[in-house]
Amino acid sequence: MSVPAPTRHDFTFASDNAAGIAPEALAALNAANAGTVASYGDDPWTERAKASIAALFEHPCEVFFVFNGTAANSVALSHCCRRYQSIVCHASGHVETDECAAPEFFTGGCKVIAVDSPDAKLRPELVAPVFQRGHGIHYPKPGALSLTQATELGTVYRPAEIRALADLAHGRDMVVHLDGARFANAAATLAGEGFSPADWTWRAGVDVVSLGGTKSGMNTTEAVVFFDAKLATDFIYRIKQSGQLAAKQRFASAQWCGMLESGAWLRHAAHANALARQLAHALGQLPGLRLLAPVEANGIFVDLPIGVPEAMLQRGWHFYRFIGENGYRLMCSWATTEADVQRFLSDLRIVLKVTKC
Repeated sequence: MSVPAPTRHDFTFASDNAAGIAPEALAALNAANAGTVASYGDDPWTERAKASIAALFEHPCEVFFVFNGTAANSVALSHCCRRYQSIVCHASGHVETDECAAPEFFTGGCKVIAVDSPDAKLRPELVAPVFQRGHGIHYPKPGALSLTQATELGTVYRPAEIRALADLAHGRDMVVHLDGARFANAAATLAGEGFSPADWTWRAGVDVVSLGGTKSGMNTTEAVVFFDAKLATDFIYRIKQSGQLAAKQRFASAQWCGMLESGAWLRHAAHANALARQLAHALGQLPGLRLLAPVEANGIFVDLPIGVPEAMLQRGWHFYRFIGENGYRLMCSWATTEADVQRFLSDLRIVLKVTKC
């Protein structure tokens, strides 16, 4: 008995990047398209977007917009580190695994030092040994600690965990950077525990955030947010030099207005998280499957029996192997529906029966 040939190519669970633009962002784009405004960010939309981000963090912020997450991380870190320094991050972090050495390139030679842990979260006792490596000036001086929130395994740092790491880093005169590609999903989880974004960023010792827009339902817009104006001095020149200054900035900024002012940014993230929990619960009830990480944001990591991923691909489902030989990632987005979850589970149950798992 064989699995039927594909009738579709479905990337629903492949990545939250696969989803389209959220309606609130798209409506704001259309609204921004009317008339003419000043270019390069000197427009009302950009002013509104910056004010909305400052309100989100309950703190005065220096906000800069870039086109993608690689630029947000790399240009921010290049501003915070000298070329003879190092950037400490988790082994699964995008700074280490998915930026094509952009942090090293933009910093002009900083060494990225990766620290591993099973849940993709750094802890002071894991980071501290890094400071004992090398021999004085013969080894790069630690310059920045980069955290990922939510992590690449969908786990979420609590405020106290970030504070402990920030205290350790600041004790070494390091800057604390937070890669927030899925910041909204972490915010939705932590809001349910009574924490605001301020509680686990600047109040916990974070100095600069790469605030994700793309995975939240926007297009070609991320924000770099500094909580200390002095740290942001002349950062706009790095934006320009790095090719990240948009001439028609209003189209990037307007999407933030549409998502933040309407509350859709957090609402969509909570929706994605809820469907991830629903899917994970159902997967946990199926034979031969094993969840590999707690589901705290919008990602599910599951160990699938041999033959099952290939059979699901034959049925049209696309998703990525992420951990070892059989660990796969399923991502939910603002656009994922309960019907999508049920279709996936229906096909998976058929496949599991056919492959006798």
